[in-house]
Amino acid sequence: MSRGFVREDDKEEPPFIPPRAPLPDGVANYVTPRGLEQLRHERQVLEQERQAAKGSEYDRRRRHAEIDGRLALLQERLSTARVVEPPTTYDEVRFGCTVTLRYLNGEGPGDERQWTIVGVDEASVKEQRIAFTSPLARALMGKRVGDEILSPGGPRPIRALLLHIA
Repeated sequence: MSRGFVREDDKEEPPFIPPRAPLPDGVANYVTPRGLEQLRHERQVLEQERQAAKGSEYDRRRRHAEIDGRLALLQERLSTARVVEPPTTYDEVRFGCTVTLRYLNGEGPGDERQWTIVGVDEASVKEQRIAFTSPLARALMGKRVGDEILSPGGPRPIRALLLHIA
């Protein structure tokens, strides 16, 4: 066939695979039991989506490539997951704890907020769940009720008082 009738741009571009939440090199992939279940459920949903892919051959191939890429990243997280059971005592902040803070500065001094320290794939500001790798979580680790917390964040550091650990 003459090369004059072949489009050079017909090569399929690899699909964009969204990256997972960052986990720094050398840091263990800690997850709560709930977080492990979420990862397993995500894998099940992706496998079902792959089986249900519809459309033209080209569309199915692209969708399968995207899902396969996401499954590979997810499988890596599942294979490195280290489940941390909830603490049995709450004398200091540890992974899996829920803490109540009273903010001492910033936009809402006096405001109280709860945060739960979880794995990187479980974090959701909307659900008040922060990754153990976040600056606030790192500042909280090992603290006790009554301790003042100083965490870098934004243009000014966050100052807060630790009120409760659960």
